[in-house]
Amino acid sequence: MRISSEEQDLPGLGQRACRDNRTVIYQRLPRLFADLELAHGDGRFPRLFRSLVKADLLILDDWGPDRLTAGQRRDLMEIVEDRHDRGSILITSQLPVAAWHDVIGEPTFADAILDRLVHNAHRLELDGPSLRRSSDPTEIVDEGHGA
Repeated sequence: MRISSEEQDLPGLGQRACRDNRTVIYQRLPRLFADLELAHGDGRFPRLFRSLVKADLLILDDWGPDRLTAGQRRDLMEIVEDRHDRGSILITSQLPVAAWHDVIGEPTFADAILDRLVHNAHRLELDGPSLRRSSDPTEIVDEGHGA
């Protein structure tokens, strides 16, 4: 079992996959893109790319806070393409799937990436109060909008 993050940071499905002896990689998407950019420059890209493609489950957390750059689109397309029908990708996002096309940016890449991600996807849309509540009972939390 190989985990690229602290196990307590993994979502429940990731923890379950680990207990079932699956290889899991957890990455916050902004950090992954920064790592990929550095890896392109220092020669580590092929090794990093292989590890992302070979894992049984790739968890990409925090999809969508920023639009993707051209390099990020290409990297994401290659990862999604090489994992297609070979391994699972779990994506967490506070954006509705309908807004993902705009995050990717360029329409041809967006269509190709989303076709591979969404076509056979199981979508879980969560609604309710944020689990990141403050321990201060006097803090007011807007429970209608999540985190």
